[in-house]
Amino acid sequence: MNLADTIRNALVPVHREGWPYVAAFGAGAIVAGWLWDPLFWIGLALTVWCAYFFRDPPRVTPVDDDLVISPADGKVTAVGPAVPPQELGLGDREMTRISIFMNVFSVHINRAPVRGKVVTVAYRPGRFLNAELDKASAENERNGIVIDSPHGATGVVQIAGLVARRILCWTKQEDELATGQRFGLIRFGSRVDVYLPIGAVPRVAIGQTAIAGETVIADYNGRSETFLTRMS
Repeated sequence: MNLADTIRNALVPVHREGWPYVAAFGAGAIVAGWLWDPLFWIGLALTVWCAYFFRDPPRVTPVDDDLVISPADGKVTAVGPAVPPQELGLGDREMTRISIFMNVFSVHINRAPVRGKVVTVAYRPGRFLNAELDKASAENERNGIVIDSPHGATGVVQIAGLVARRILCWTKQEDELATGQRFGLIRFGSRVDVYLPIGAVPRVAIGQTAIAGETVIADYNGRSETFLTRMS
């Protein structure tokens, strides 16, 4: 392996959604530097942080329809029964909900937890409470999709947070998603809730760190393995 390959493997790609922001921060750093030299270095640090925020590292996703994979990087903040948002059309009975909170240093690319056809895409405006709060599931701005998976309808809800002001969802109704496929992004801190049908057994605990596209958060066959994952 030559030096160019080593450098290429060490650098984490930046998602295309982030390049306009990186360019804007970079231009701002240059302009600020003309006014006062120290401002350039502050702006440069912010530019590097912006690139870091929009990083999109490759992930190795387990291939097994009995596994539910984390849709987001971050901390597991809730595992238990909850009624899904009405706009998803999943009924008024409780389902197993697993919530993952992303802070401003997490990878913010969201990935499909299961494979299947997208049968619903529903956006709902709302507040911008701290996404770690349980009531954020009901009160915050959110975008939800329902995937018709091999084990039944699975809801995935992107929830805006205290500083998040934009939810991006690239998938649309009738799309076929593979497990671990990128489907959206939330800018600057947020949360993702997964609503699982009957039979799903959670395999994560509150406080655990999850990795999008890699960490097994639930399964349908009673396996006890949690599949160790790596942190990007």
